[in-house]
Amino acid sequence: MSVKNFENIQRKLELITRKWWFFLIFILIQFIPPYASEGLEVAETGKFIGEVLSHSLVYNLPSFYLIFKILPLVLIICIILFGNRVTRIFNIYVVSVYFLFAFLQNIAFTEKYGLAIITINMVMFLLVALFWFWEALVLKNDFTSSTKSTKKYWIIPLAFVAFWYPINPETMRPDFNILYLLTNEAGLTFCMMTPLYISLLILYYPRINIVTLRVTSLVGIIIGFYNILTNFIMFPSLLWWNGILHLPLISISVYGLIISLRKKMTE
Repeated sequence: MSVKNFENIQRKLELITRKWWFFLIFILIQFIPPYASEGLEVAETGKFIGEVLSHSLVYNLPSFYLIFKILPLVLIICIILFGNRVTRIFNIYVVSVYFLFAFLQNIAFTEKYGLAIITINMVMFLLVALFWFWEALVLKNDFTSSTKSTKKYWIIPLAFVAFWYPINPETMRPDFNILYLLTNEAGLTFCMMTPLYISLLILYYPRINIVTLRVTSLVGIIIGFYNILTNFIMFPSLLWWNGILHLPLISISVYGLIISLRKKMTE
């Protein structure tokens, strides 16, 4: 496919992802039912989701946690140092991890439900992976120079806290162990890594793939909303700190979606 064809598709995607019906599609996706090999009552959906998320496949891979903490840091450092020479490598890595998020976080083998899958999340994560794959093809992200505007820098400490994810896995209470920067499962989770990837796009805005930013931010808002509901409304006494650690996801995603919908740069 020629460069001209890529540009035509990119323009069409930028128009399509602004349409009201595009956002409606993501609302309709929320009605995709979960899957349980042992059967599932509708009234048990909330309990089912909690069971899957707390026993998902990602918790069976502790030996990989260090790898998926170091790799994104190395790639971001390379972007800062080498700019567009590592853009495609970075994009392919992000595609790969969103693919992993889709399956590792949303599938569990449980005693009650058997093979259990949160289908909604899986579909949305794969859609994000698809739009990052598109970016890996067209290379619209320009990492040659970041924004000069300091008013965007508030996202950096929030993304850092999400990446750190300072929480005791046993008690779900605050635990600011510096080792968590390299040893916990955050590097393999959508909620903790998405703020980092959106932040990178925001800092290089507007010379980035607007479509990729828009879709990633939209899914981040949806997943962030579900987490706010679960952590602060359903189980506040146990999960309040986990809820606070999900605020970077929803706040950075909202900001990312807003700037992705701007027609012109105002800076």
